[in-house]
Amino acid sequence: MKQAAEQQHECAELRSPDEVMRLARMGSAFPTRLSFMRSLLRFVSREGASVSRPLWQINDEGYGRAVYQVQLGTHIYNLVAFATELEPDKRTDRVIAEAWDTSYVLFDGIPNAQDIDRLAANAPLQEAGRFDECDLILSRANKSVRLFSHVVESLANGRQPDIDLIRATGYLMRTTAVYGNGKFGIADREVIAARPGLDGPFRAEMLLVWLIRGFTHDLVEHVAQRRNSETFVPLDRRLKRYLGIGNSTGLGMAPFLVSHPILLNNWIMARETALARVRALPVAGPGSVEKIGQLLARVVLHLDQWSVDDEQQMQRIEVLRREVRELVQRLKELDWSQQAQPWDVVIAASKPYSLECQELVVALVLEPHGELIDDLEREMAWRIEPALNSKMRAAELTKCLNEAFGFANNIDFGARDQTAQFWYVSEEKLEPRLGARYEEDGAELEMPLDIARQVQALARDLAQTDGNETVAEFLLRHPGHRYAIARVQTAAKYSYSEIRDNLISDQCLPIDMLRLKLSFFGASKFDPRSDRWTRITLYQGAPLFDELSPEEADDWWLPVLPNLDVSG
Repeated sequence: MKQAAEQQHECAELRSPDEVMRLARMGSAFPTRLSFMRSLLRFVSREGASVSRPLWQINDEGYGRAVYQVQLGTHIYNLVAFATELEPDKRTDRVIAEAWDTSYVLFDGIPNAQDIDRLAANAPLQEAGRFDECDLILSRANKSVRLFSHVVESLANGRQPDIDLIRATGYLMRTTAVYGNGKFGIADREVIAARPGLDGPFRAEMLLVWLIRGFTHDLVEHVAQRRNSETFVPLDRRLKRYLGIGNSTGLGMAPFLVSHPILLNNWIMARETALARVRALPVAGPGSVEKIGQLLARVVLHLDQWSVDDEQQMQRIEVLRREVRELVQRLKELDWSQQAQPWDVVIAASKPYSLECQELVVALVLEPHGELIDDLEREMAWRIEPALNSKMRAAELTKCLNEAFGFANNIDFGARDQTAQFWYVSEEKLEPRLGARYEEDGAELEMPLDIARQVQALARDLAQTDGNETVAEFLLRHPGHRYAIARVQTAAKYSYSEIRDNLISDQCLPIDMLRLKLSFFGASKFDPRSDRWTRITLYQGAPLFDELSPEEADDWWLPVLPNLDVSG
């Protein structure tokens, strides 16, 4: 399906869903300029918005409450932050935690004293608290204790923190959950879905995280200054900009992509349309070649600064480092002044390399072309799911099935390895989990994420059906196929709506779905802790509250921390 925005520009052929919607490629994704954090801060910059701090009641040890205020469009939003003392044995990133160093609410409007007192009683409880429609987003975060303590000690004693430790960690705190869309009584998405600035996907969540980042910077300086005001020095601006917000993300996020097929399509379609527009450019625009050269130098340094404990991901990074350096040399040999469709040539040049290198190059060539592609961010929001077409003929449904789910027909679901896993919702935390079908109980509570298996079963029954029969007539005899039919019909209209892999096989790695979704948030420095959860960094390199000029607000793709002399 071609969306309206695509038809206004010359486009190359879009990459096939069979190529793009495979788990291995999804698990190689990088953030682009269409990522939600980037598009949010572009909006904030265009608005000329500023952040103020109307409340700061934090004691010398760093505990208390604070409020940060920003206006977007005609609406005012406030981050209400609480910092509390936390015993070391209670500090954990796991969802089963019941206490955190800090907790937050993005409040709709200006909170009064009673609102703040209410939130003070409930926000630290998180899921156990009580919230209302003025509370838009709920979150919590824990300190990176080693780095936070080191920065406090350094600043209090008149010196900047150790650059290597800053680079290795990249954040003072990491969130362990960011809740929106009506959870625990907070506002439904519909309350803010049409508001300027928050109308894109996860914009409210990303606004909250950006404000939290500023709070962590203020908090570490406050504690350091209170410790020794005579020798205190503020954190170097370049280090402060590099410090983002960490995040721990697990299985709970993975099924989202499956349960929101049209939203998934819109995200991928926007990115793929952007790529098609850039590839179709007949010549390199003024300054774009120079910009690509600057970005490639940044990429090399970013990759050198990206190290993880996970052996498999570290091997991929090492391969990527080598491939990027080789690609840089190949691109230096191009005569850009004579090269037709130069960015298509660059994409083609990446094909022999790893999937991770290929997807990095996709993000790279998009970066200098904001004027051409940034309008596509408007196409990424959720749209209402279409109703099932009961008048469709069985023959047409079969055709749609074979086009979108041809891969499913070739899977042997009688083999244990193809049904090795099952998705379910935990009773304790109401969070998605992944079980081993032949080793654990609970398969009878399976979530319907076995899309390929359901579609294959549909195909078998369709093969025994008169092609002129309507879907309504077919469902009278086979009511259990209603969900699969809806998926097939949706995929026929939205070509990037389905993951074209078996999500219950032993080869399904949830980390691949997590990385794709997080790349659209704008995350970098993926740090897998298993194939089921990862740490990331958000807003690393992003502008600070007083750095919202157009030049500063939108040039922080794959940030790096150069070797700085911050001694003394």
